[in-house]
Amino acid sequence: MREAHPLERAVGMEYYASDAPGTGGSLREAAADFRVRELEAFDTEPADADTGDYPHLVFRATLTNWDTNGFARDLSNKLGISRERVSWAGTKDRNAVTTQLFSVRGVAADDLPEVSNAELDVVGRAGRPIRFGDLRGNDFTIVVRDADSDPVAAVTEELAAFGGGGGEGGDGDDRTSATVGVPNYFGQQRFGSYRAITHEVGLHVLRGEWEDAVMAYVGNPSEHEPPETREARARVEEERDWSAAIETFPRHLRYERAVLNTLAENGGSSAEDFREALETFPSNLQRLFVHAAQSYVFNLILSERLERGLPFDRAVEGDVVCFADDDGHPVLPDTDRRQRVTGRRVDVVNRHVERGRAFVTAPLVGTDTEFGDGEPGEIERAVCETVGVEPGDFDLPGAFDSTGTRRAILLTTDLDVETDPLTFDFALPKGSYATVLLREYLKAGPLDL
Repeated sequence: MREAHPLERAVGMEYYASDAPGTGGSLREAAADFRVRELEAFDTEPADADTGDYPHLVFRATLTNWDTNGFARDLSNKLGISRERVSWAGTKDRNAVTTQLFSVRGVAADDLPEVSNAELDVVGRAGRPIRFGDLRGNDFTIVVRDADSDPVAAVTEELAAFGGGGGEGGDGDDRTSATVGVPNYFGQQRFGSYRAITHEVGLHVLRGEWEDAVMAYVGNPSEHEPPETREARARVEEERDWSAAIETFPRHLRYERAVLNTLAENGGSSAEDFREALETFPSNLQRLFVHAAQSYVFNLILSERLERGLPFDRAVEGDVVCFADDDGHPVLPDTDRRQRVTGRRVDVVNRHVERGRAFVTAPLVGTDTEFGDGEPGEIERAVCETVGVEPGDFDLPGAFDSTGTRRAILLTTDLDVETDPLTFDFALPKGSYATVLLREYLKAGPLDL
């Protein structure tokens, strides 16, 4: 197996599924090179519906060079409301053109402000806010610059085999179409592309190490950051002078400055002070820390499965599978409908897997997690023991608590590739990462992705 880039290995993505060389190249040289459009799954009433029954205004935003949290913050500031009144279904990165739904409570359609690099179109009203996960998936059109397209066919053939078939086809030398599969890793964005520390913060939270969690976030300098940022992080690690640190941290590091301000106000000496500092984050970002720790464990489980040569496109005895929710597109796993795979049921279950009606899963560990049996269960338990977490650790206060769930281990998609320029068109189910597919083609470092 081909080993992954060191930055990927640090977040549990230890291998590639394909051994063929990569195309090289880079993503996001321009925002228009990375286009994402949500596959929506949220019903609305007309825009003139009664605001008492339907207090949430729903609009579609096409954003250029906005990350979702940053846009929500700017919008709420312009409206003069709390950021917590703005909701969305899926978080998107900046350096892209993204189209997605938002809802905002207690706002009229005429009150929507103008926001730079954003096109806002009112969709209607709703009786509840859009919640995380209120979408089926995302449709991507991604251009790779400065790439060598020669390896595309070989990578595609290997990923088609890894995904259980699909086969390669095309309309000529400059276009390839296939159904491909890759390990359903959580991508680098989950942990931080330039500074992969989100899971480290989460692991400290799980262990009740609140001071270490804060220092992993505000300290812990990275070689990939600007010098002034590295110096500020190194200084706060050494001096622990919260008030002085506020003056040294660049103003664009809003969350770090908010944490430091809370520590300066409260004294920053007790576990409660450090926990309160972390709770200055919006609730969705508080959850992200623990989710990143879960994601890290999940990635390690997939890497160990790869290393042992266990299949991803079919179940083995001891696996836990879940079944498809319906016939929508993309087909989504219903993680509440699960079945343990016994020896006498392997063939029956795999007929469902081959038809796309069942998915082999691994745990996102939480308080309700029940591990698999046989070798899959052995892998799950061994990884948790190595990392030093167990289900009971996720019984935490507030937004940090998590019951856990399960997640499909194989990500498949119908892929179209054009070679001039190298352009990938595909759709993915919600919660999956385009870069997890593209890394197999580029074989480049996360910072190029």
